[in-house]
Amino acid sequence: MVTVRWLVTAGIVSVLGAGSLAGTAPSPTPTPTPTSTPEPPPAQPPPQLDRADVDRAVGRLDGSVAGLMKRTGVPGVSVAVVYEGKVVHIQGYGVREVGKAARVDADTVFQLASVSKPIASTVVAGAVGVEGWQRPVAPEVPEFRLKDPWVTSHVTVADLFSHRSGLPDHAGDLLEDLGFDQEYILSRLRYEPLAPFRASYAYTNFGLTAAAEAVAAEKGVPWEQLAEDTLYKPAGMNDTSSAFEDFVSNPDRAVGHVKEADGSWKPRFVRDPDAQSPAGGVSSSARDMAVWLRLQLANGELDGRRIVAEDALDLTHHPESVANPAHSPAGRTGFYGLGWNVSYDDEGRLRLSHTGAFALGAHTNVTMLPGEQLGIVVLTNGAPAGVADAVALDFFDTAQDGKPSRDWLPLLDAIYAQEEDAGRSDTDYAKPPSDAAPAKDAGAYTGTYANSYYGRLTVVEEGGGLVLRLGPEPQSYRLTHYAGDTFSFPTRGENAVGLTGVTFSPDGRTVRVEYLDQEGLGTFTRSGS
Repeated sequence: MVTVRWLVTAGIVSVLGAGSLAGTAPSPTPTPTPTSTPEPPPAQPPPQLDRADVDRAVGRLDGSVAGLMKRTGVPGVSVAVVYEGKVVHIQGYGVREVGKAARVDADTVFQLASVSKPIASTVVAGAVGVEGWQRPVAPEVPEFRLKDPWVTSHVTVADLFSHRSGLPDHAGDLLEDLGFDQEYILSRLRYEPLAPFRASYAYTNFGLTAAAEAVAAEKGVPWEQLAEDTLYKPAGMNDTSSAFEDFVSNPDRAVGHVKEADGSWKPRFVRDPDAQSPAGGVSSSARDMAVWLRLQLANGELDGRRIVAEDALDLTHHPESVANPAHSPAGRTGFYGLGWNVSYDDEGRLRLSHTGAFALGAHTNVTMLPGEQLGIVVLTNGAPAGVADAVALDFFDTAQDGKPSRDWLPLLDAIYAQEEDAGRSDTDYAKPPSDAAPAKDAGAYTGTYANSYYGRLTVVEEGGGLVLRLGPEPQSYRLTHYAGDTFSFPTRGENAVGLTGVTFSPDGRTVRVEYLDQEGLGTFTRSGS
């Protein structure tokens, strides 16, 4: 491999010296010299790209974005590229909202979804330095508890930012969909089953949120204020915020869109991510994100000013968890750092990246090669269709090899479609069996049911049928009979999975909601039974 060969050569040069490699004759009377420790090789291979390579990739961007927008119908995109400390491309494409004339520009703000995570890690690095990452979270967030008291007392900011606490994948997200606030969600994580602490990886928005909130609590300010004071204001990121209110009040904002069954894109939903603000609640523009990329690639400096300590920021780029083990001899292991996906390419270069996705209408990507001083951010106002990732992958392929290595869109679109289908029920509730047993009288099902995790569920008879209500400000779901004591309803929200089952026990004491039961927490018990 290129990397191994380069490292070996560098080591020989440092030990023997250039004269020995050149065949210089030894001195007939050598003078003893003190022994010294060889210089270690640099952290990164030497840059392989130059300005011409980057210009070639930049030159392809307009056509690449336009082509991907045409193929998918995604309404709006904004892109920024940073190279060697300068913004070498920044451009908006398309419209902020379908059916309206306002165009996307470099200052249009988008919801970043999970690209909020590396921004949050930048804020934490700036707020606590190196040592603060190892502080326990629980003392600062009294409502935060995990199932194992020992893990609760030992889990650190770094553990939760690298998704190695043992919490299940996306723990707490369904509570957010039902309308519960951050305090309630963090207080209910103690009911979630735990995998081995620091020995397993599972992506958790509310684990990371708890860690960030602990840092803010230690500093005595809300998270949104800490982000503003530590990063956004010092860096001059004036259109960036960790508060949903700032996004919706910005007149130059990109509205989220979802794809309809007929292929058109519609602005049907408004996603309020305040409950998980550190993990998914940032909004920003391509111009501001370019500033942040410059800061990242300059090791925490911006225009000669130190914004974040170099050692603290560097720590966020280190592998902390094995997120994706290699599945073949030729495969590469994928890691997660502190808010970053961390990997190494075939040339041995560190690659940092993160994708953000809201099923309700946002898809974003940030990718950097720090050793090349090169980074790109792609923001879109459509639910995931592969565009944000494909633009970034096309760009780096073209910079490295002169052209894309493949058509990335079909692969990416298939991955997102697979993820969307993963939570769907194996039962097709739209097609009841022909010999389905009838339901009991409505009174057998109506009543109030309790659940320590999801709170209260009520079933009432209304409009000639049964209606299920869930959440702190109860959301109503009309039940459709499937068979016997089983009904269904269409799920809603960021984590919707289509029709899901609702099954009452024969004695009427319990009811199980299928899509809420991924971790065995979805059974409700009739009050008073």
